Amino acid sequence: MRASFGLLSSVFRLKNMTREQALEVLNQYVKQDNMLKHSLASEAVMRAIARRLNQDEEKWGLAGLLHDVDVEVTNANALTHGQKAIEILTPLGLDAAVIDAISMHNECSAKAPRSTMFHFALAAGETITGLITATTLVYPDKKMASVKTKSVVKRMKEKNFAASVNRENIMECERIGIPINEFAELSINAMLEISDELGL
Repeated sequence: MRASFGLLSSVFRLKNMTREQALEVLNQYVKQDNMLKHSLASEAVMRAIARRLNQDEEKWGLAGLLHDVDVEVTNANALTHGQKAIEILTPLGLDAAVIDAISMHNECSAKAPRSTMFHFALAAGETITGLITATTLVYPDKKMASVKTKSVVKRMKEKNFAASVNRENIMECERIGIPINEFAELSINAMLEISDELGL
């Protein structure tokens, strides 16, 4: 049974949420194994992007980890997913910039267009994880270690492959100054570091 917003807020009154606390929150609200793996992959990619851009790795990692915290609460409803997260996360003392980026990652529910480096990074970073995972699963051994950058970039052009993956979101990597080839390589390497946790 999920803890109430009030119960969680009484547990976490720290200004800076730790990764351990974030994982506890995530596991309160997200039960599907694939969604938890997606969250971990997104965290890894966001940390790698933060290092590449000299940004706050902890904040960016938390955004990746928690960006889908409301996906089951909203039943992945495109019109509310991302906004319910604000209600869940604000009382917990999570940094406002992290909550803002999370609220903006789903353009269907966002109140305005994405406009900051953090916004673009999260949208691109969490989305490319889906393309990389799908690419991994078509390899005979289904292992991340086999995935090549050129394969992921090639799949970007194949609209029928992993059709639900929004290529425009991934291309927002170029709005933060990372070309798609470099972005794909960075993301693959980030996910490869946690491949055991991802089952890949």
